[in-house]
Parts: sequence; C-alpha cells; structure tokens
Amino acid sequence: MTQAQGPHSLQALQARYGERHRWLLLLSVMLGSMAAVMSSTIMNVAIPDMSQHFTLGQSRVQWVTSGFMVAMTVSMLTTPWLLSRYGYRRVYEVCMWLLLGGGVVGGLANDFPLVMAARVAEGLAAGVVQPIPAIIILRAFASEEQGRASGLFGMGVVLAPAIGPSIGGVLVDVFGWRSIFFMVVPLAMVALWLSRRYVPTSAPGGVQADADSPGLDWIGLALASVSTLMLLNGLVQLRGDDHTVAVVLLVLAGLGMAVFVVWQRHLLQPGRRVRSATSGRKAKSLRQVPRVRRGPLMNLQVFGHRHFAMGALVSFTYGIALFGSTYLLPVYMQMGLGLSPSYIGAALLPAGILLAVTIASVGRLSHRMPPAHWVSWGLALLALSFALMPLIHPAAGLALLWILVILGRIGLGFILPSLNLGAMRGLPKDLIPQASSVIGFVRMLGGAAGVSICAIVLEWRLAVYAHASSRLGSSGSADLRAFNETFVFLATMTALALLAAWKMAEPVAATAKD
Repeated sequence: MTQAQGPHSLQALQARYGERHRWLLLLSVMLGSMAAVMSSTIMNVAIPDMSQHFTLGQSRVQWVTSGFMVAMTVSMLTTPWLLSRYGYRRVYEVCMWLLLGGGVVGGLANDFPLVMAARVAEGLAAGVVQPIPAIIILRAFASEEQGRASGLFGMGVVLAPAIGPSIGGVLVDVFGWRSIFFMVVPLAMVALWLSRRYVPTSAPGGVQADADSPGLDWIGLALASVSTLMLLNGLVQLRGDDHTVAVVLLVLAGLGMAVFVVWQRHLLQPGRRVRSATSGRKAKSLRQVPRVRRGPLMNLQVFGHRHFAMGALVSFTYGIALFGSTYLLPVYMQMGLGLSPSYIGAALLPAGILLAVTIASVGRLSHRMPPAHWVSWGLALLALSFALMPLIHPAAGLALLWILVILGRIGLGFILPSLNLGAMRGLPKDLIPQASSVIGFVRMLGGAAGVSICAIVLEWRLAVYAHASSRLGSSGSADLRAFNETFVFLATMTALALLAAWKMAEPVAATAKD
C-alpha cells in the first residue's frame, strides 16, 4: 500500500477527521515549532551561569547559541528535499526525537563539547521543522483563511519564548543551567504523540514522498555549511586584536557563497546526456543514458519574484534585529542593570503574552491591509523601541524599560504573521516549499550573524569605555553606554529593513511576469 493510500495518508486523515483536520495538523506542527523556538531562545538566560561553570569566556560560551543557529540555518535548506524523499510524518517525528534527545543529553552532560553536540543536534532538528508550518498554511488553507491560520500559529509559537524565559529564569536560580535543557522535553513528547494522530505521510496539496526523487545536493550543502561557519568564525575573530584571520575568513565566506550561487544556477540548467567515452557498440547506449540529476539545495528561481526577493531582504535584516536583541536584552538586564534571571523572566512574561495576543489579532485583521503594510508598521515600532533604550536609567526606575519591551513586542506581532504571506504571495505552488525554506534560511543567517554582530559591537564599546570607567573608579558591572549604543545599532538595522518592506507593497500584477 502506497503512502497516498495508507491509513496515515492525507486523504485518510481528512476522511477520518473532516474539515477540522487541517486545524489539528496546524496544532501538531505548532507544538513542534514551539519546542524548536524554545530551544533557540531559552539558553540565553543560562549563558552567564554556564560561563562560570565551565570557566570559559563569554565568546566561547556564546557558541552554545551560535552553534545552534548555524546548524538550524543550514539544515533549513534540506527541508524540501527531506519532505519530498521521506514524507512529512517521518521527517517531523525524527526531528522531535532529535530535540528530545538533545535536551536530555545536554542536561546531563559534564563536558562542554558534549553540550555543544547536543545543541547542534537540536539546531539541526529545529531548522528542518521551521519551514513546515508555512508550507502547510499556504497549501492546506484557502487564501481567506491563511491570515487567521498564521495568526493562530504565531500566537502559539511565541508563547514558547514568552513563557520560556520566565520559567527558565526561575529554574536557573533554583536548579542551575542544566534544567534549561529539560524544558524542551515535555513539548517534544506531546508533539510526537500528536504527530502519530494528525501528521500525514503525504503533504497538504497531495504531494507524497518519492524514494526516486533527485538526490540531495551534498555539494551545495557543504558549500553553505562551510561558508556559514567561516562567516560566523570571521565575525568572532573580529573581537580579537589580530584582524588578519578575521578578514581571511570573511573573504573566504564571501567566495564560498559566490561559488554556492554558481553551483545552484548550474543545477537549474536542463539535464544533459552523458557523453560517450568509448567507441563502437557501447557508445550508442551510453549516449542514450540521461545524466543523473540532483535538485538544487536552493532554487534560485524564487528570487525572480520581486515580492519574494524584497521579503527575503526584510527577513535577513529582521533576523539580525530579532535574534540580536534576543541575545542582548537578557545580558543587558543582568550585566547592565544587575537584575536576577528569575526577575528578568517574570518581567518579560507580560510582554510575551501581549505579543501572542497581537499576533492573533493581526492574523484576524490581515485581510484589511496588505501584508507589507503590517510588516512596515511592525518594523517601525521595533526600531523605535530599540532607539529609545538609551533613555533608560536604573535610578529613574524600570517602568520605561517594560514599556519599550512591550512596544517592541507589538512590532514583532505585526511582522510575524505577515512577512511570509507578503513574501510568498503570487508564487507558484510548486515553489512554496523551496520559498519557505529559503526565507527561513536567510532569516536565520541574519539571526546567526546578528548574535555575533551584537556581541562584537557590545564588546567593542565596552572596551572603549573600560579605561574611562576605571579612571573614574566606577564599580558598576557594565557600562550602560556600551549597551545603549548597541541598541542604537539594532535600531538602525531595523529601520533599513523598511526600505525593502515598502517594495513588498507593490501590486502582485507588477511582478506577475516574473
């Protein structure tokens, strides 16, 4: 019995659960995405404790976050191939097992390399899972339901980073950093149970796994992985005194990405027949054998659509601001303001809940305004929240801090359910899986770079002010001016994304020829 006819095929599940199956399917992948998002963000509150436990510097321990994001970024590109080769159900369940195993191993590890290995495993699983919900929403739901589905999904997913730091801060204070790893285990277990009931072997839209599909583009995957690693290592090396290694790594990363693009364009060319290397009777048969093709890891045809190209640019810049601030804000509250992890988590909880409510509301109202307009307003609010951070001073109380955090979360609520819809409207349905993985890749590439860039800017400004602080006899844990200038940098990056967001607002008809 084929997957399209089996008891867990899309047709069988739709017959069993009726019209509500697509919502149950969305709930299932939402739980898995919550586990993935929690894995990517919750570790930030434990970085200071881990640094002390393993007696490592901030830059070394930062690879707990950066290593996760590198693995997640690169593995996103494999999602379309994995889904077409092995099917939704099998791929999703393997990812949940990886998240569960990574949480258990990381929580029990006594060596930092083992902790890093657990984080990389979690990152690989999280990267594959991330594009799946967008594919389901764009394929399983009608256009008039996609905004509501995106809002509901986004509301559920942001609850993980909203509740996670609150619970995580308390756990770090009471049980230490190890407890952070175990937070993902219950979500992964529930997601596994739901997947056995509602996730089909065949995809929404009728596509089923095909064992004879083109092989994975291992060359492209290697180029993307090595280039990303060199990029992030180059950014890390910029923190040292000798910038020669950093420049070499960054140049090599740029060359690697250029070769990657050339290779992807080569794989998009029509197939050629194998040339005959012999003469005589075998030559004729060899000329008739088509060359075995591999599909490109990244289908560059998606960038031929202006809305998607501009959306990808917004996604990259947005990733820098989002993940950079996710790293910077808890460190700022601990080092700059001297707040405890549990206090930080409790203080961020209301803003996280408000973010979830905003996403749900925007999803329901998305049809009243083009997605690009929601994205533009969200970027403006997010940039404003960063730009006003220098006005905060501990002596004047922390009310302004919470107001700005809430303002930024409202901005995120405008962006999250609208960006994918705005970028991928007008795309052919056969390009949707590739488009979803590509836009996730560029967002996470920006996020992985954003964490390192924020750390570089922060350490640079801290070094600049270190001498002045020592001369003045300051005993503070960190110079607030360094943090303030880093937030201004994030505000600038977010404001620049508005230029691309305005291009997304152009009518689809203008790009229909693409």
